[in-house]
Amino acid sequence: MKLVIQRVKQASVSVEGEIVGAIGQGLLILIGVMEGDTPDLCDYLAGKTADLRIFTDTEDKLNLSLKDIGGEALVVSNFTLGGDCRKGHRPSFIRSARPETADQLYQLYMAQLRARGIPVQSGRFGAHMEISLTANGPVTILMDTDQMKKKGGETPCC
Repeated sequence: MKLVIQRVKQASVSVEGEIVGAIGQGLLILIGVMEGDTPDLCDYLAGKTADLRIFTDTEDKLNLSLKDIGGEALVVSNFTLGGDCRKGHRPSFIRSARPETADQLYQLYMAQLRARGIPVQSGRFGAHMEISLTANGPVTILMDTDQMKKKGGETPCC
């Protein structure tokens, strides 16, 4: 699973000109579900996301989490995060999960964030979406469970 996490002052997502999800201060999270991803990854990544200390404290240090600031999450499914650009100029998406599996894990990840007390808004799975945001920092974090496993990182679920 791959997450691109952007700290924002506000963000919204629209489908066919209609806003389907909007948040104030918090995180815009693009999620790419890959072949072989499992439900336990959703729980693990939701915990990492909710507790990720990327908001500033009174001393301007990155010491506060989404939970600490009472922030929100806007979660948008994005299969193109699975794009492989090693050959040629057209990305291959063969490693991205099939839509039925990807949607199930996307929904589970959001449910796990909500279970941790995070207010969650979302895009519309499979739709062409337009995202508007005001980046804060900018602060952008990439979480890739494949890379976490390779580098001996903390992935107790995997």
